[in-house]
Amino acid sequence: MINYNILLQQLIENALTEDIGDGDHATLSCIDKEAKGKAVLKIKEDGILAGVAVAEKIFRFMEPGIIFTSYKKDGESMKYGEVAFDVEANVHTILQTERLVLNTMQRMSGIATLTRQYVDKLSGYKTKLLDTRKTTPNFRFLEKQAVIIGGGVNHRFGLYDMIMLKDNHIDYCGSIEKAINKAYQYVQTTKKGLQIEVETRNIEDVKKVMAVGKINRIMLDNFTPALITEAIKIIAGQYETEASGGINLNNIEAYAETGVDFISSGAIIHQAKSLDLSLKAVITKAL
Repeated sequence: MINYNILLQQLIENALTEDIGDGDHATLSCIDKEAKGKAVLKIKEDGILAGVAVAEKIFRFMEPGIIFTSYKKDGESMKYGEVAFDVEANVHTILQTERLVLNTMQRMSGIATLTRQYVDKLSGYKTKLLDTRKTTPNFRFLEKQAVIIGGGVNHRFGLYDMIMLKDNHIDYCGSIEKAINKAYQYVQTTKKGLQIEVETRNIEDVKKVMAVGKINRIMLDNFTPALITEAIKIIAGQYETEASGGINLNNIEAYAETGVDFISSGAIIHQAKSLDLSLKAVITKAL
């Protein structure tokens, strides 16, 4: 299984190496290496805050002894003009980690904010919002964490933690029945406990899946709400159901009204807009 602490350590190390290279020459040229300082994270756009805990870990990666004081938590609503946290550290630490902290928090807050908008639309329905694998390479685990912060639910993390038989798997294998039977046999002999989800493209596919069984969830891909209602009647509660494709803020309630268990959306990650945050030095003038 994935160790998320190790992933985060690797991400921080690689990102700082990419940014600093052979030296932060602006800082090295004009700031004493022993200078101490303080900075505050200023919120410049309304939304849902995400990435505070990650920001602290970024600072501590560079300097374990920092003083980090948070005023808002991940998942809280944020308003323009508020302060999320302040950090007291070596000035070199603050300046060298500033961009990584901001890039991470701005991206995560944008995803959490858009996710919350979708989740709010589902209030009162049993349907849960799932993310997808349509993520930024090497940043997936933080994007999926932002989805959770926004109130969504993580789908599979990668190719290893669920068998999802999509259209290309089915077409390459030869038929939906053949793909299901092979996947089921694989689970029994090679990877016990792994769940199987199968994508259906029409009502006929749904009927074929129901005839074979041996799966855990049926994805209803690019179905209209009317067709999902029809499919759910056929499935009759025997398997979990997931609607996907063409679902947005304007029509998500129509899909939730069908009683589908899950709605998956790649848009909550790949269409999220980074929110505006800034890290500013606090300078105390002597009297």
